[in-house]
Amino acid sequence: MPDLSHLDWPFFGEAQRRFALDLARWADREAAAHIDHSDVDRSCRALVRALGEAGWLKAVVPAAYGGLSDRLDVRTLCLAREILGWNDSLADFAFAMQGLGSGSISLFGSDELKAKYLPMVRDGRQIAAFALSEPEAGSDTAALATTATRDGPAHVRLDGVKTWISNGGIADHYVVFARSGEAPGAKGLSAFVVDADAPGLSIAGRIEVIAPHPLATLRFTGCRVPVANRLGAPGEGFKVAMATLDIFRSTVGAAALGLARRALDEALDRAATRRLFGAPLADLQMTQAALADSASEIDAAALLIYRAAWAKDQGAARITRESSIAKMFATEMAQRVIDRAVQLFGGHGVRVGSKVEALYREIRALRIYEGATEVQKVIIAREMLKARATKRLQAAE
Repeated sequence: MPDLSHLDWPFFGEAQRRFALDLARWADREAAAHIDHSDVDRSCRALVRALGEAGWLKAVVPAAYGGLSDRLDVRTLCLAREILGWNDSLADFAFAMQGLGSGSISLFGSDELKAKYLPMVRDGRQIAAFALSEPEAGSDTAALATTATRDGPAHVRLDGVKTWISNGGIADHYVVFARSGEAPGAKGLSAFVVDADAPGLSIAGRIEVIAPHPLATLRFTGCRVPVANRLGAPGEGFKVAMATLDIFRSTVGAAALGLARRALDEALDRAATRRLFGAPLADLQMTQAALADSASEIDAAALLIYRAAWAKDQGAARITRESSIAKMFATEMAQRVIDRAVQLFGGHGVRVGSKVEALYREIRALRIYEGATEVQKVIIAREMLKARATKRLQAAE
């Protein structure tokens, strides 16, 4: 079970502390029974069901639909991903995608859409997915080419391709972003909930990556979707996407934090038990320095993650700068911490089947998805420059 001593920090309330401790005990006892890394589709389906039946997916929906709080509590989401990430990356993935794939519905869905989808997501009866990226539009959301064309008074027709879609091929519904044409660029996008069995939606191919999880390319060919399935108003797709990512970007950092904590735990065990030149590996000052660097960076990342989450939970309209800093720092930190752990394990660290070898593969994608590190740097700088320009304008008035 992971070290949860940071729950004593003032970022957390009693309900969040209790949630985290109970989840950690459950994951330690139950998660492994549902995981087979040689069959990730089956594992993710089993994990979603288990998380739902145990009540942990209540964290990803509002209280009005059986959730834990009136609105999504970002600190709870981060704690869940940190704990599940420490336990197993697929457990984290299953939880995270239920949140990301339904978050836009929680934020912008009509009462009818919320009532239809959120209880099933909460109970683990339906698998959710978020379909934003395209072959020529990843972080540049304004460049989306998939189109949503009006098809009669009550439907739109979706045409285009989405790729790198997590839960692609196993999801029951997708939140899909498409160009609806109200204005050029980012102001002409809309978001729709599309059921996986909608005519015209097909899986164009599965994508294999170094740390396997369900991932696919989707093709929309005259896919007819009710206008009532739109999230928000026409042309608000960019707003829907950014508001959703504003909540879940911090949680990516939390997942990386969980992986880093597990790597440090593995490294500590290795250093304490491995003997080198007649003495424990831990007696070497270089080993001690590596452990100290990892511990310091982990604490720094945790503070950035829970600062961003706390700010959002306190009612901040947007935490773009804070969440980008948290995601950037935590994922890069975790890469360094895991690399140190692999080095301390020596040859065993690169042996397939060892925990640190798995962590080494699993961390790499977190530095890319939901905005690569380089994109986060652009976002952070733009937010700072925007704030400076606003301050100078106010001073001049």
